[in-house]
Amino acid sequence: MTIRNLQSLFQPASIAVIGASDRAGSLGRVVLRNLKSSGFAGPVWPVNSKRDLVDGGPAWADVPALPGVPELAVICTPADTVPGLIAQLGALGTRAAIVMTAGLKAPAQEGGPTLEQAMLDAARPHLLRILGPNCLGALVPGVGLNASFAPGKALPGNLAFVTQSGALATAMLDWANGRGIGFSHFVSLGDGADVDFGDMLDYLGSDPGTRAVLMYMESVTSARKFMSAARGAARNKPVIVVKSGRAPEGAKAAASHTGALAGSDAVFDAAVRRAGMLRVDTLEDLFVAAETLAHGHAWRGERLAVLTNGGGAGVLAADALSLGGGKLAVLDKATLDALDACLPATWSHGNPVDIIGDAPVARYGDALRILLEAPEVDGVLFMHAPTAIVPAVDIALACLPFVSKPAKPVLACWLGGPSVQQAREVFSAAGVACHRTPESAAGAWLQLARYAAHQAVLRELPRTAQTDFVPNRQDAMEVMEAAAANGQEWLDAVQAQRVLQAYGLPVQPVQMAWNADQAVTLAQRIGYPVALKIVSPQIIHKSDVGGVAISLRSGDEVHAAAVRMRVDAARLAPRAPVLGFTVQGMASRKGATELILGLATDAVFGPVMLFGEGGVGVELSRRHAVGLPPLNAELARDLVSQTGLARRLAGYRGSKPVNMAAVEDAMLKVSQMACDLPLLAELDINPLLADADGVLALDARIRLRPAGSPAVRTAIRPYPEGLEEALQLQGTSLLVRPIRTDDGARLMDFYGRATPGDLHMRFFMARREVPQSEVARYCQIDYDREMAFIALAPAAGGAQEMVGEIRAVADPDNLRAEFAIQVATAWQGKGLGTALMRRMAAYLRTRGTIEMVGECMTENEGMTRLARAAGFTVSAGAALNDGALGLGLLLNAAGSPAA
Repeated sequence: MTIRNLQSLFQPASIAVIGASDRAGSLGRVVLRNLKSSGFAGPVWPVNSKRDLVDGGPAWADVPALPGVPELAVICTPADTVPGLIAQLGALGTRAAIVMTAGLKAPAQEGGPTLEQAMLDAARPHLLRILGPNCLGALVPGVGLNASFAPGKALPGNLAFVTQSGALATAMLDWANGRGIGFSHFVSLGDGADVDFGDMLDYLGSDPGTRAVLMYMESVTSARKFMSAARGAARNKPVIVVKSGRAPEGAKAAASHTGALAGSDAVFDAAVRRAGMLRVDTLEDLFVAAETLAHGHAWRGERLAVLTNGGGAGVLAADALSLGGGKLAVLDKATLDALDACLPATWSHGNPVDIIGDAPVARYGDALRILLEAPEVDGVLFMHAPTAIVPAVDIALACLPFVSKPAKPVLACWLGGPSVQQAREVFSAAGVACHRTPESAAGAWLQLARYAAHQAVLRELPRTAQTDFVPNRQDAMEVMEAAAANGQEWLDAVQAQRVLQAYGLPVQPVQMAWNADQAVTLAQRIGYPVALKIVSPQIIHKSDVGGVAISLRSGDEVHAAAVRMRVDAARLAPRAPVLGFTVQGMASRKGATELILGLATDAVFGPVMLFGEGGVGVELSRRHAVGLPPLNAELARDLVSQTGLARRLAGYRGSKPVNMAAVEDAMLKVSQMACDLPLLAELDINPLLADADGVLALDARIRLRPAGSPAVRTAIRPYPEGLEEALQLQGTSLLVRPIRTDDGARLMDFYGRATPGDLHMRFFMARREVPQSEVARYCQIDYDREMAFIALAPAAGGAQEMVGEIRAVADPDNLRAEFAIQVATAWQGKGLGTALMRRMAAYLRTRGTIEMVGECMTENEGMTRLARAAGFTVSAGAALNDGALGLGLLLNAAGSPAA
């Protein structure tokens, strides 16, 4: 992943148009004229091998003949010329190119790599970045850049739009211009051979001129890179996505329930949620959501109050809210009394708050103020239908003091056209998102709620883990490797049981019988009643062929069931060999809830988890949710809440509540399996019985990856437990390890014990405490891009106390990693700081990071001594903060592109 040289792509000082032309309708002519008419301040050099003059000005025959080094080249020539041109440009010093040409998927020569690959190979030695090929180009109105063949210009603004579809880009640009919507960047990725969504999110996520990032996506490549970039960008600003391809095509050929239910679109939804982005259904919704989200009013909750001067409009909004799963606020008596005091007796006396069509200006302001002050109201939808009583703009101006800086979100719906246009403009200028219909306004509130839920997932501070479970990974691997060596695609029931037991999942013991007589013997040994199931590598869903019999209470019943199963299998699945039967004691868990817990492998995002309602009719239920591992406890709870089963599991109509700690523990262990076991392709635990006593896996299916298939990794890098190490320091044994999401309480305590002076030196500001939201961010790090090591010392009662931390965040190019360090007061001067600095430097070297840098206050003499002892240079410079010194340590040789 890299944003290297993207500045040259989007803010170039000079541009060459290769293939520029005067021929009417040609790509080279359109691009050249767009560049010249866009207000670009730098030189634009046409390249045409046949003409000395193009578009009334001089042209150059080829790249070497150019009068200078173009920072950006726009290539409009045939596909077979592109690799050679990229090589010439790279050697000249050009650092970015837009390749509009299509057809680079063809082989450069028979049996050789594609033209696209040859292009990338030519660019790599020079670190030349490529947008495209087969793209519309890029528009950056703020710098007068229109390096595209779009039929019109983009208006300047603060929204960035990135799309894979060039045809859609032209339509979207026309649509936006017609509505006065402006852009900081308007980018068509085309085939995305080099610059992709991950790169654009990295670049735009830190761009100060971009308020929100809007994306139209058709596919995702490099899932881990995409997730890292998306999570980073979404912490800074709204990232809103439309993705085509909602049909669950991936489910058609799935072998297991998990694979069938975890369709590709559901997995993308899970990725969006995990990254803190928002997905919407239409392109128009992108802009509605951007207007709603980008004003940044603090989210308080889902309870919405609707204020309207028309009962019908209020009902429409309430209906749309309810159908979308939203919540109307239930007004408290104090709020109702306050409204009674300022509204006529005929008002609605409930929510929606209908203040009646003859409402004067003061009535609007009074009602709005009361609702904004009501503690049971989390946000207000202000609605107005035009009347002859009072001009709408007067109402808007009177309400302006309440909506300009509200303590909670306010949306507006000005129904009508010209008569409410001024009012709409007044509210919009105050930062209030304005909508034209009750339904769109309610939909915007639902978008806010969904976005807030996704952001909560991104920023949640998990509770401290109660246990540190260590699985027997070696045992599970031995079972799976032996099965793979034997040519098995699916583990048998006994093998699957061993894998689950290795990860501490409670199972109902199962034994294998090769024939009916042996099944009877095992049933007598286990004790009746028992369940009998057929065993065949080709029969995955046993009940489909009558291969399951339960509550068998005698040897005769077991024997008869076994014979019947063989007959039914021969009739219904004649090509499936029957290897035998499994015999299992019946679980006595009356009233237990049947759940499904499983894993599948998505073609893009790798391992994904499924949780929800289980049983025989599992695929008929919609109560399922998909999540990306690794999970923590809070993410497991979020997955449960998405299924809609939380109320049922909490106890329903006299039933006892399910032991949710046991359910979450099972989810975390399956999540760990996804991260630990490279041979694991699919896992179905169905049913997973759950009741007040815990959970019990009754049946499990495990499919292995094909031999020799490439390794599949999680889209989010799991906790790197291999980086844990012991440290002996002045007679005390410390544990130094990466920070975990459940370290929040430790980190809060660490900062809480720090002196004001230590906090001042660490954060370059006076502060008494570090807020929980900030601590959550410090714990939820992206191990693919950043690292934080903490030092834990023994404390009273066998606990571990945090006594030091060092963290470093690498730039997307992995050139520099900026670090910060803090050591508990009682441990300063004992060598812990030096040990942590050396540990981080060693880690960054293994990542290929070029330099480790930081800053410290000039008066922080202890830090400067520590840095020099660890080999850092200490210097002052204009680029540093006031009163700061720069710290730098060269780790690796520069000059090679980041991995």
